[in-house]
Amino acid sequence: MKPRHTRLIGLLAMLALLALAGGLVLKAFRQNLVFFVTPSEIARGEAPAGARFRLGGLVAAGSVRQGADGLTSFTVTDGARDVAVSYRGPLPDLFREGKGVVAQGRLAGLQFVADEVLAKHDENYMPPEAAAALKQASAR
Repeated sequence: MKPRHTRLIGLLAMLALLALAGGLVLKAFRQNLVFFVTPSEIARGEAPAGARFRLGGLVAAGSVRQGADGLTSFTVTDGARDVAVSYRGPLPDLFREGKGVVAQGRLAGLQFVADEVLAKHDENYMPPEAAAALKQASAR
């Protein structure tokens, strides 16, 4: 084989490996991509079907129910719409009614089944999408 052919084969092999590595990185990125959705967007049918996403808003007053089996149910609201959430596990210390929350999980019918719950960590933080939804709801 001529040296020119050997270099061409080596170059093609490196390009193939680079394409494979790029494809693996994109696949991993897509699997870890999680969208943020408000209760109003769920009501409009804009939630990703069958995929994990984050639901954000405020914990509705009087909605938190603790089950004996460790199941906690509560309602997340953006001021315009509400979504029922169920979660099994320990809740963050800052989890309170009327406070901001982000729950990550899947929609099962009209119920959001969370596998992770994050509470607002200070008075200044709220996801931009949730802040915009609350502001829009209060303007009505």
